[in-house]
Amino acid sequence: MSQEQIEAAVFRRLLSHLDGRKDVQNIDLMTLAGFCRNCLSKWYAEEAAQQGLTLDKEAAREIVYGMPYAEWKAHYQTEATPEQTAAFAAQQNPSGGE
Repeated sequence: MSQEQIEAAVFRRLLSHLDGRKDVQNIDLMTLAGFCRNCLSKWYAEEAAQQGLTLDKEAAREIVYGMPYAEWKAHYQTEATPEQTAAFAAQQNPSGGE
């Protein structure tokens, strides 16, 4: 098995893991890890473009989310709590605004 095949399998496993954790909101992923499902879909589309393929944002999101993004949002995305918003803001600006 090549490194590329292993990496592809790991990516599929990551998508499967995220699919099984729909309770984890993108804002939480961004706060803790600095990336989210939307980042993955953006990277996917960018890499497709690097390979000479055209893949729009919605098609890339459907690959990552396993369904149309609007459907995922309607079923699984919740409104960010004040705590989530504050934690995300603090992570984006760790110096406290200075």
